[in-house]
Amino acid sequence: MKVFKYGYLLAMALLVAGFASGCTATKSPQVTEPMEEVVSESQVPDDAEALEPEIIATPDEAEEHLSQTEQAVLNQRFGLLFDLEQHDSKDVELFFTFYTHKARKTMVRWLERSQPYLPHVRRVFTQYGLPQDLVLLPFVESGYNVRAYSWAGAGGMWQFMRGTGRLYGLQSDWWIDERRDPYKATDAAARHLRDLYDKFGDWYLALAAYNAGEGKISRALKQAKCETFFELTERNRKLSRRTRLKKETKQYVPKFIAISKVFQNLDTLGFKPVSWDMEEEVVPVKVPGGTDLLALAREGGMTWNEFHKYNPAFRRQVSPPNMEATAYLPVAKADTMMAYLADPDSRPYAGYSRYRIRSGDSWWRISNRYGVPINVLKSVNNTRSNTLRPGQYVMVPASGSSKAVTASASSSSSKTRAIASKRGNYVVRSGDTLWSISQSFGTTVNTLKRSNGLRSSSLKVGQKLYIPNSSSAATKQAVKDAGKVKTQMVNYKVRRGDNLTTISRKFGVKVADLRRWNSLNSRGTIYAGQRLKVYVQ
Repeated sequence: MKVFKYGYLLAMALLVAGFASGCTATKSPQVTEPMEEVVSESQVPDDAEALEPEIIATPDEAEEHLSQTEQAVLNQRFGLLFDLEQHDSKDVELFFTFYTHKARKTMVRWLERSQPYLPHVRRVFTQYGLPQDLVLLPFVESGYNVRAYSWAGAGGMWQFMRGTGRLYGLQSDWWIDERRDPYKATDAAARHLRDLYDKFGDWYLALAAYNAGEGKISRALKQAKCETFFELTERNRKLSRRTRLKKETKQYVPKFIAISKVFQNLDTLGFKPVSWDMEEEVVPVKVPGGTDLLALAREGGMTWNEFHKYNPAFRRQVSPPNMEATAYLPVAKADTMMAYLADPDSRPYAGYSRYRIRSGDSWWRISNRYGVPINVLKSVNNTRSNTLRPGQYVMVPASGSSKAVTASASSSSSKTRAIASKRGNYVVRSGDTLWSISQSFGTTVNTLKRSNGLRSSSLKVGQKLYIPNSSSAATKQAVKDAGKVKTQMVNYKVRRGDNLTTISRKFGVKVADLRRWNSLNSRGTIYAGQRLKVYVQ
């Protein structure tokens, strides 16, 4: 699923019509470039992780019977440090049973993953005067996974959409995605929840609005003529289809309550209690625009992967050139790394490649060679000019892999692409993206890129890709399991300028499937305002 950034030239308008907002390439006046491939600004980072199935699971009925102890826990109304009134309902019991039985191993994994973040989230929410229960909301949203992305593009452990994140100061672009910053995103989530509570005066309604949007809940309350969440769910069927709450929103609060009951009684339910002393001690520091993050990491004796675990918001090995960003340094290494930042002579450019312009080169060619958008290349090199001169040097930022980009990588990638094409065992189809292919085969986007010598995420229909170990039993099982993932039907409203190709790319599905799902023949047209069924995993 890709979201593209509008480019600079009107000449690219025809290309934009074929994509969901294409990033155009500014051409050198001496060279006429083909227009099939354009490096895009991806909304989803290469190391993104899809939401686990247990996040979006909607159990219809309890498959296990609760023990006497579990039933007693379910019936409790209050717990230590939790001041939201508990509401008994069938859905609460369904989710409580699900997370204590069928999804128990998943719950254990989430609890372990939350331990480095829980103390900080609790402090922030205490500072904002929010109920302690709300520190559990990331379990409902992402399983406390800072790298999680939904099919709709929500990101981070708080699952902010880009627009909402920006309203609360979270930058999200080719360089950085602060929705993945556990510290900044937590502060943004606290302010967002506080604003929602100020709007509705009820925490359950605030939670529902966090899931469905403030406007959606406001309209539903007005039409239902009620004031509480559970009254709203009871009257939901009487609402118009446009105003009616989705099943996900109706079950959001019961799921939250169920997880709260589990968390309050971990020991009683046989779970290992969480440890509140596993918080990472870090020092937040401001890094100037264009800081070489790989060199900064090496100065602290860290690999890129080690540095990136502390700083998952950075998408490149270079910080955004036009803004001061925040980096989190481990306490034990902070002094050395801060000294590097303070020294204006420390410029090894480990996170950059210095590329020498050759005859016939253009920004377009460099962009496609290294997988870096043209506007980013120009920003890094502090220029607006379209002209490049042979012998001139330009800086190219590394894309966040374990090694910096080097000029020799181009020839190596060409050899890899040639080998991959010969042994290719997958043919790219309409609507495919590296993200969707990686999910189908249980691998990662980075692995696909390395195995096929790809410098960008652009694909062509009919292109052959080599899927590593696709013949192995493990990969076959991964493909089989991927096919079992429950699909979710999206009722998509066609917008002005949409066509079946742009919609298929938006959701990572095939045009043929869109036609089949909506009974459209090969000549069938769509129009603005039309509702289309889209089934996504």
